[in-house]
This record gives sequence, structure tokens and C-alpha cells, in this order.
Amino acid sequence: MALPKKAKLIIALLLTVAISGAAYLNRPESAAAIQSTDDAYVHADFTTVAPQVSGTVASVWVEHDQPVAKGDLLATIDDRDFVAALSAATAQVASARAGIVSLQAHLARQATAIRQAQAALAADEAAVKLATANQTRYRNLANDGSGTVQARQQAEAQLSIQQARRDKSEAGLQAARQQVDILKADLEKAVATLAHAEATQSIAQLQLSYTRITAPISGMIGQKSVRVGAFVNAGKPLLAIVPLDAVYITANFRETQLARVETGQVVDIEVDALPGEALQGTVQSLGPASGVSYSAVAPHNATGNFTKIVQRLPVRIHIAPDQPAARKLRVGMSVTPHIRVGE
Repeated sequence: MALPKKAKLIIALLLTVAISGAAYLNRPESAAAIQSTDDAYVHADFTTVAPQVSGTVASVWVEHDQPVAKGDLLATIDDRDFVAALSAATAQVASARAGIVSLQAHLARQATAIRQAQAALAADEAAVKLATANQTRYRNLANDGSGTVQARQQAEAQLSIQQARRDKSEAGLQAARQQVDILKADLEKAVATLAHAEATQSIAQLQLSYTRITAPISGMIGQKSVRVGAFVNAGKPLLAIVPLDAVYITANFRETQLARVETGQVVDIEVDALPGEALQGTVQSLGPASGVSYSAVAPHNATGNFTKIVQRLPVRIHIAPDQPAARKLRVGMSVTPHIRVGE
């Protein structure tokens, strides 16, 4: 019995729908025009503030959840010990500089002493020259009988005395020149001492500046634990600064969703805490590894029993600026991003 034409059309339509539905259900997940996940949260690269020196907190200038700008004073540490250390270092610098001035003066005076020794040596050489001439003359007179032996002996003795004086002056000149080398070595040592003292002074100034704890970035104060009168250790966190103007979204998509996800694609963002509000952003980057890949324990199962688990990879989403609703975002809020991969 032949079916009516209308029944045939209905059966054909139902078959077409069934085939289309089967094809739709069997297509890969990444083929969808929009990829979304509810495993997504608002993040921010917040900064933990810790003192660089230990001491007693003298004052605190911020409160919980207070907005601050970069460079704002957050707290101060009692600086009396650091002021005293800086004063001592400054005194050492002044002493080292005075030592250099003294040695430079000694060098200048030594140059005068060298000129005096040179003049004395020149005088002694002239005296030796005269005594040599007298000794020759009296020796000749004594040889031809015109002079006495005593006069000759006196001339020879005078020559010996002048030669000794000349040798003494020559040694004095040499000693004066050697003293210059000693003074120059002392001056180099004094210069090194000054450099060390100035370095110590710089360190003391830096340590003193660390008693003023300032905001390294702009943001909002969170996790504040600093109190006036408390003793804090260097490196111990006092508070955190959260840059709410630079928040972003980390969305953990299934690996089967990411075949067509690329940077720059538009993202529609739903925020659980802001019903009815719509935000927009763009895909900024795709993570290089799944979260479990960073685990200290290897996630790979090497036994005979194995169950395949779809992994999730982080996708970083940049929130478009100049959106009033973005100012209401707080770190940790749950969101649902929808990436328009079909555009």
C-alpha cells in the first residue's frame, strides 16, 4: 500500500532532521561559534609590601580597602638608630676627606724639601770642587818645597770633610724623593678609605630611606596587618596592594574548545556578582600548559588502569577599558566568558 504524498514528505523531513541532528551532535566541540566556560575568575597581579629593614612601626597612614597612588606613604619605622648610623658614617667621610687634604699638604711640603736638598747638594758639590783645587795646589807647593806639609794635610782633610757633606746631602735628597713615594701610597690608601666611607654613608642613607614604606604601585589596600608599635622584620609582608584598574580574567577552557580560539577575539563577559551588567574584552593570550602540568606530582598515569580526562588550559582575557561596570570588579569574582570564535 502506497503512502500518501504528505506522509512521504513528513517522513523525509524527519529523516533530514534526524541526520542533521546526528551530524550536529557528532561535530567537534571546537566547531561552535561561541566558546564559554563557568570556570573563570577575576585576577590581578597584586603586590605584597614588606619592609626592607627591621624595626618598630612608628606610624601607619592607610586603612583597610583604601585606594592609594604609587609613591604614597603607607607606614614609617622608628628611624633613630638609622639616623645615628648615618651621622657616624658622615663623620667617617669627613675624617677621610681631612686625611686626604693633610696628605696632599704633606706632598706639597715634600716638594719644597726636595728643592732644599737639591740646593744643599749643589752647595756641597761646589765646596768639594774648591777643596779639590786647594788640595791640588797645596800638594804641589809641598812637593817643590814652597809649602808646608801641614798645609797640604789640612787641604786634604778639608777635601774629605766636604766630600762627606756632599754624600750626606745626596743621601738626604734621595730620602726626600723616596718620601714622596711613601706619601703617594698613603694618599691612595686615604682615597680608598674615603671611597669605603662614602659607600658606608650611602648604605646608611639607603637604610634610613627604607624606614619610610611607600606604595610601589597604585591600587587598593588589602590584607593589612601592620600596627603602630609592632616590631616588624625585614621581608615580612605588611599588606597587599591590588591594582583594580588592571584586573583581568583567567578562564580555564577544556582543551577540546580551543582549536579555533586565538588572541584578539572578542569576548562577552557575564559577572555573577553583577546581574544584568555586560562587559566586553578580548583574548589576550593562551596559557602554555595546563594547570596540572605545574603540579609537583606528575599527573600522568603509567599503570595499566587509565581513564582519559579532558584537561583545561588557562586563557587570559583582557577587559576593555572605559566600561563603568569594570570599576565594580573585585579579584576572585566568578565570571562566564563567551568567546566569539565564529567571527
